[in-house]
Amino acid sequence: MKFEFRFPDIGEGLDEGVIMKWMVEEGDMVKEGDSLAEVETDKVTTEIPSPRTGRVGELKFKEGDTITVGQVFVTIETEAEAGLAPTEPEPEPQAIEEEETAGVVGEVVASSEVIPPSTEEVISTERPAMRRKVLATPVARKMAKDLGIDINTLVGTGPNGRVMKEDILRAKEQEAAKVEEVKAPSAEAKAPVQPALSTPSPIATHGLEERVPLTRIRKTISERMSQSRFTIPHTTAMDEIDVTKLDEFRRKYKDLLLEEEVKLTYLPFIVKAAIVALKRIPEFNSSLDETSEEIVLKYFYNIGIATDTDRGLLVPVIKDADKLSIVELARAIEEVSTRAKEGKTELHELREGTFSITNYGSIGGHFGIPIINYPESAVLGLGRVVEKPIVRDGEIVIAKILPVSLSYDHRIIDGASGARFINILKDLLSNPDILLLRA
Repeated sequence: MKFEFRFPDIGEGLDEGVIMKWMVEEGDMVKEGDSLAEVETDKVTTEIPSPRTGRVGELKFKEGDTITVGQVFVTIETEAEAGLAPTEPEPEPQAIEEEETAGVVGEVVASSEVIPPSTEEVISTERPAMRRKVLATPVARKMAKDLGIDINTLVGTGPNGRVMKEDILRAKEQEAAKVEEVKAPSAEAKAPVQPALSTPSPIATHGLEERVPLTRIRKTISERMSQSRFTIPHTTAMDEIDVTKLDEFRRKYKDLLLEEEVKLTYLPFIVKAAIVALKRIPEFNSSLDETSEEIVLKYFYNIGIATDTDRGLLVPVIKDADKLSIVELARAIEEVSTRAKEGKTELHELREGTFSITNYGSIGGHFGIPIINYPESAVLGLGRVVEKPIVRDGEIVIAKILPVSLSYDHRIIDGASGARFINILKDLLSNPDILLLRA
């Protein structure tokens, strides 16, 4: 029996991916759960496991091809078990409902039913006769709302009629074109075009130019940063924290923990201090639900650690970070950062963050204006710890100084709260004994 494995919906609104590498060849025997291919989506590179045991039939795509959810990915020749009744014909896609039964990617169960292939780039001129609920991701709905487009009037070109971002942008362009057509003067009324005095010639590059195609992850980073920056009114507070005592405390135990293969940096202490601040001022651990006009306060603490990788910026999340000790946090930070740099981050590791920390000081930065990881409400940026003279108890001393930048959503967080948050960090990080007592 030939089983047609369709590219599964791995969630998070990801409709397609690029096949980076086939891990099997036609004719290979595979077991259920064996990896078939490595696929790059908008967020991660992940391995797609086989939902069946059998012999690989036909690989439907080549490495480098883009595949859409619902398209036949690969065929697998399986043998029917003895004594089973003949397999009933597969129902038409329009007559069945999705059921989540087969094809596990990470922790997401993908539909095993037939999903119609994408018809992106095919422009439909039909319009519904009445309003109906359309399929669309929250991001697409937000884009339509921001652009003033009624998403329920659109005919989606994505899988199962899902409205894609391209559909919304196309509708906006058509709307703008109609407005311009109304405004445009007649041909007789147009002023004659004056010839240009001179036409600038293109600048010769002499081959000293290179065009690098955007990767899917880089496109996603670009979209998410734009979405955050143009959706959330950012405000950033900056300050410097004396971490001299914290540095002494860290150095005291750093070598001891190295024997346990734990790298003790400043970051786990900063995460602990941030969690104390989040508990005291919960608006920083929240998101804004614009549809219901509610602030969603979150009483769980999933801390995203921004990580610079060869493929772009990733923000893997440490779940329930408030329940971890300093040593456990150090291990967790090292693990998620290493996995991200090695390209091993799975989709579930990027989900459900409530607050993020970015350490641009690791490459020598001092102050910066970090962009909030939408839909979170705040992000903490860390500069490089440096020695500098300060006045302490009326005397000039050399201290270890940590620059911090706190960006937050000014729609739901006031400037005074930003100052209070940083003051909490200063109190805790300048005295590690108090930090350990409070945390």
